Amino acid sequence: MSSAYVLTLSCPDRLGLVHAVSGFLLARDCNIEEAAQYNDRATGLFFMRVQFAAQQISSDDLRTQLAEFAAPFQMQAALHAIDQPMKTVLMVSKDGHCLNDLLFRWKSGLVPLDIRAIISNHRDFYQLAASYNVPFHHIAVTTATKAQAEARAYEVIEAEGAELVVLARYMQILSDDLCRKLAGRAINIHHSFLPSFKGAKPYFQAHERGVKLIGATAHYVTADLDEGPIIEQDVARADHNKTVEDLTAMGRDTESQVLARAVKWHSEHRVLLNGHKTVIFK
Repeated sequence: MSSAYVLTLSCPDRLGLVHAVSGFLLARDCNIEEAAQYNDRATGLFFMRVQFAAQQISSDDLRTQLAEFAAPFQMQAALHAIDQPMKTVLMVSKDGHCLNDLLFRWKSGLVPLDIRAIISNHRDFYQLAASYNVPFHHIAVTTATKAQAEARAYEVIEAEGAELVVLARYMQILSDDLCRKLAGRAINIHHSFLPSFKGAKPYFQAHERGVKLIGATAHYVTADLDEGPIIEQDVARADHNKTVEDLTAMGRDTESQVLARAVKWHSEHRVLLNGHKTVIFK
């Protein structure tokens, strides 16, 4: 019986890398089912994603041999079993549209996630969490308790073995320390087409400025607020007839769709970090 994997890798570019990777898999009776690669001429880096089926070799042996293969190429390589959905913790405040959308997509089998817990600084969505049989952790946050609240949230994240943390409109700024701990595995949805209209009430700001486009940006969380590597963006057209309520509703739809795409691509191991940017093999 075959086992399916995704191999992702990056390394300094050189001749013969595609041949070397495909040869490594062929020598171990692995059948390539999907492959994509990208050469970044600006940085001299090579990126690749390969989906394949292994007939004979065990997962442990494959990982050991992959590490030996990667070393001479200065290659950062990761092997992911397709049949293991990504353990995920969702964080939310009082706007539940992204949370509701992700939960529905998860239960519908549209994203390869294993949602283990929901963390919120409000109690609003405990019934929604219960309807999906997902543990709900209410962790109140005040200026005085922010450090303790973060520590408790991180305990939940680690206890659940979370490979991904999604800030589904979690309206608290994470500390630099927590951002570093979650580097590369935390995705935030920002309520604008960055970098405009940061801060509170973005759709009121947009309405006051008479914007013709509103949008949303999904990005990795870093210590630099709302400046992490961008995964996905989208916009919706607006005109003078749109009220604040219209813009808010349009924005929520756009946010939900953008975050869902970013989470899906990440959980399918299609996103590779390239410095402050991303390479996405759709």
